[in-house]
Amino acid sequence: MSRSVHLEELPYFADSCELFDRIRDLPRAAFLDSSFPLASGGRFDIITAQPWHRDVPRLQPGASDPQSAAFFKALEQFHSEYYPPMQPVAPEIPFCGGLLGYIGYTAGKGLHRIADTAQPSRFPAAQLYAYDWCIVQDHLLQRAALVMQPCVGPAERVDLQARLRQPPAGNRRRFTLTSRFASNVTATQYREAFDRIQQYIAAGDCYQVNFTQCFSAGYSGDPWQAYRALRDVAAAPFSAYLDMEADAALICLSPERFISLHGHRVETSPIKGTRARHRDPQRDAQAHQALRTSKKDRAENLMIVDLLRNDLGRSCAPGSIHVDRLFEIQSFPTVHHLVSTISGELRSDCTVWDLLRDSFPGGSITGAPKRRAMQIIAELETHERDVYCGSVLYVSADGRMDSNISIRSLLCDSGTVRCWGGGGIVADSDWRQEYQESYDKVGKFLDTLEKTIPAH
Repeated sequence: MSRSVHLEELPYFADSCELFDRIRDLPRAAFLDSSFPLASGGRFDIITAQPWHRDVPRLQPGASDPQSAAFFKALEQFHSEYYPPMQPVAPEIPFCGGLLGYIGYTAGKGLHRIADTAQPSRFPAAQLYAYDWCIVQDHLLQRAALVMQPCVGPAERVDLQARLRQPPAGNRRRFTLTSRFASNVTATQYREAFDRIQQYIAAGDCYQVNFTQCFSAGYSGDPWQAYRALRDVAAAPFSAYLDMEADAALICLSPERFISLHGHRVETSPIKGTRARHRDPQRDAQAHQALRTSKKDRAENLMIVDLLRNDLGRSCAPGSIHVDRLFEIQSFPTVHHLVSTISGELRSDCTVWDLLRDSFPGGSITGAPKRRAMQIIAELETHERDVYCGSVLYVSADGRMDSNISIRSLLCDSGTVRCWGGGGIVADSDWRQEYQESYDKVGKFLDTLEKTIPAH
């Protein structure tokens, strides 16, 4: 190994929120949360802050196709220069410092030459930071470690160790909504957009389009408190909390992996097909069975599997792409999902950045074919998706990568919190069911936060 990464054992916490509380007042604090043991499938939690002071390449909204492609090449160069090649630290250390942040759906518009018609965002289309230390909690082995790159000096180590021994700082401002959530799309407007999509499908323009609506409300207080409340009711294995610029925060409780890279193995797990959970066990079992046997949902899922096989084919070795699991039911606290898993082997002449660029954005949140679906989305959606339907990700200093599809996301900024919900529309979709599904996916989020509104 060309460089020595310092590992220091820490006391293990069953709830990583208690550790994040100790460091979250540091700049650009980030928490990648598997929500273990609240959600199945979780193992690793990653906590970090204080990114390296030099700016990592960023991408602004409205970037052209060449600018967007150049951005991924610039990230590749930055990563290779600041984090020289090294061997993986250990199987139980998925991230040992490296680049971590988000690539928003907006970045995909540039890559696919989609004209921007929505209100411009004030946030970068993509923003990653270079972190030199992190805390990794392994819930399978019930171990925790402070992981530090060689550039982390003795004074910073002492400060981190002292912070982690202290109880969390108190006096956080309680999160409170100042208004109820309202959608930017009425039922009539939704149906008009739905009908337009059906016309495109009938004309052979596309097979599926993921159409969304945006809910917004006023708020005051600390978004971290909102994350804690939502985590209690909608835990998911690819969750994240990111402190962003100008006191903004991203809350994400995503159940969906976008792409992971471990060694040369590539894996993606698209979700297509959703049913709401029910407290009554019999009704819940019926919803589970209805999703399992739904011809429409299976066909919709298969369309995206084919799209992602094609996406991975741009960066993976010929003949290496396989569908490992098809139409698997995964159940989460608020919904059942239909999930498939595709894997491949990264070509020797491709990098992780090629893989991300050639697959972005995830096909499960665009439709098929991808570019035409994105054009229709840009025509019909009046809101900017920002980070929603993009990806929260890390690329570790040792080359390991994992990323989510940033669905089930809320963006808190300047006293307004936005939350998006949507779903894939195909030829045999019913507009009422699709409209309801967009609520089913985020309704529990909205209800939970609306309980914070003070009684008058």
